[in-house]
Amino acid sequence: MADVVSEAMVAPGSLSAIFDQLLKLWLDVRAPIVAPMLQFAINVCLVMVTMLFVERIFMCGVMVFVKLLRRTPESVYKFEAIKDDLEFGNSSYPMVLVQIPMYNEREVYQLSIQAACGLSWPADRVIIQVLDDSTDQSTKELVQMEVQRWASKGINIKYETRSNRKGYKAGALKQGMKHSYVATCDYVAIFDADFQPEADYLMRTVPFLVGNPQIALVQARWKFVNGDECLMTKMQEVSLNYHFSVEQRVGSATYGFFGFNGTAGVWRIRAMEEAGGWNDRTTVEDMDLAVRASLCGWKFVYIHDLEVKNELPSTFKAFRFQQHRWSCGPANLFRKVLPTILGNQKLRLWKRLHMIYAFFFVRKIVAHIVTFTFYCVVIPASVLVPEVDLPFWGAVYVPSTITLLNAITTPKSLHLLVFWILFENVMSLHRTKATIIGLLDIGNVNEWVVTEKLGNLMKYRSAKYGKKYTLQRMASNMLARGWKMSERLHILELWTGGFLMFCAWYDFYYQGKNHFFVYLFLQSVAFIIMGLGYVGTFVPSYS
Repeated sequence: MADVVSEAMVAPGSLSAIFDQLLKLWLDVRAPIVAPMLQFAINVCLVMVTMLFVERIFMCGVMVFVKLLRRTPESVYKFEAIKDDLEFGNSSYPMVLVQIPMYNEREVYQLSIQAACGLSWPADRVIIQVLDDSTDQSTKELVQMEVQRWASKGINIKYETRSNRKGYKAGALKQGMKHSYVATCDYVAIFDADFQPEADYLMRTVPFLVGNPQIALVQARWKFVNGDECLMTKMQEVSLNYHFSVEQRVGSATYGFFGFNGTAGVWRIRAMEEAGGWNDRTTVEDMDLAVRASLCGWKFVYIHDLEVKNELPSTFKAFRFQQHRWSCGPANLFRKVLPTILGNQKLRLWKRLHMIYAFFFVRKIVAHIVTFTFYCVVIPASVLVPEVDLPFWGAVYVPSTITLLNAITTPKSLHLLVFWILFENVMSLHRTKATIIGLLDIGNVNEWVVTEKLGNLMKYRSAKYGKKYTLQRMASNMLARGWKMSERLHILELWTGGFLMFCAWYDFYYQGKNHFFVYLFLQSVAFIIMGLGYVGTFVPSYS
C-alpha cells in the first residue's frame, strides 16, 4: 500500500520529467531537421502562390482589354436573329432538343419544366425531353403528370426513364440522345432541374451556332436566386461570380475554350458526336466533353449578359458533396486526358499549354492544394519553428491581392471579405482531399451524389413561418428527430481547428514577430464552427 502511495506521489514529477524530455527532444530536432523540411514546404508554397498570382493578373489584364475594346461575342462572331419566313414559315428555325435531366427533384421539377415550355421558339421546331432517373415513385408520378399537363397544351414534350442509373447524369443524357426523334434535331440545350431560362434564351444562343459553323457550344451565365439566403450562399456567390465574370469570359475571348458548366448551354449535336458523345469515366462529364470537343478543333462562346436563374446549395451537406465532385472530377479527368492533350496535333501549342497549365494544373490542382497546405498547415507551423524564413509578401501581400481580385466581381459582398477568406480556407481541406483522391484515382472517384435543392420547400416554409427563424425554432431543428451526430460532426475540420488554435495561443504567448495569431484565432474558430456543422441553411422539420 505504501508503494502505491509513493508511486502516486512521484507521478506528477515523472510527468514533468517526461514533458521536459519531449521539449528537449523537440528543441534538438527543430533546427537541424524540422526547419529545413518546413522551409522547403514554404518555398514550394510560395512558388504555387506566385503561379496563382500571375494567372489572376493575366486574366484581369485580359478583362481590361476586353472591356476597353468592347469585345463581345456579337462583335467577334456572326450573329443574325432568326426570323419567320413568309414563304416557308417556321422552317428557318432549326430543330432544337431541350434536355432536362433530373433525379428525385420533387422541390424544383416544376420550375425547370415550366421555364423550358415557355421558351420563345416555334412549337413545331423544338422537342423538350425530361430525363427522369428518379427512384422515388411518388416523385416520378408527379413529374410524369407535369409532363402530361404541358403535352395537353400542345407542347412537344417527352417523358423518358431508364431501368437503371448507370453513368448517372452522363448516362441519362447519352441515353436521351438515342431516341429516334433526336435525329431531326441540330442542336441540344441542357438545363438541370433547378435552372429556369428566360423566354428569349434560344433566340440569343442558337443564332451563334447557325451563323458560325466552327462553334460547338454557347454557354450562358448562372444567376443565383438564393444568393442572399444565408452566409454560406453569399460566400458561394462570390466564388462563382469570379468564375463566370472572369474565367469563362477570358477563356471565350482568348482561347475559344472554357469548361462547359453542365447546364445552361446549347451544343451543336454534330460536334458532340465528333467528340465521342457523353462519357461517364469521371463525375465531370461536362468538362470531359468540352475538352474532347476542343481537341477536335471546335470553338466555344460564352455570353456573359445572358443569365439563367438557378439555386445554390444552401445546406452544408449538399455543398460538401457538390464541392467534392467539382474538385475530385477535374483532377481525375486531368489524369486521364493529359496524354491525349500532349499528343494532339490539331490544336496550336499555345492552346494545349493553356489547357494543361492554366485550365487544369493551376486552377484545378494548385489552387486547391496550396490554399489548404499554405494557409492552414505551413503558415501555422511556421510560428512553432522560428528558424524558418517566411517572407511577409508571400504570406500577406500576394494572397491579399489574389483575394481582392476574386472578390471584386461581387461588390455587394466586399464587406464580407474576411468571412469569405475563412470560409474558403475551411473548404480547401475538403477540396484538397478530393483533389488528391482524383489525382491518384483511389476509392470510388466516380460516385455521384445529386446536389440537394430546396426550391419550393423553402418558399413554402418562408411563407408559413416567416423568412427569419427564431432561436427557438433553430434550436428545435438542431435537436430534431433523426438528428445524427455523425452527420453533423466533421472530424478533420475539428482536428484542424484544434491545431490552429494551439498555434494561435503559442504565437500569442511567445509574441511572434508577424502577429499571425490574429489570423490563426479567427481561422481556428471558423474550422470549429464548420466542423460542428453550424453553417448553411437549417431545414426545420415542422409538421
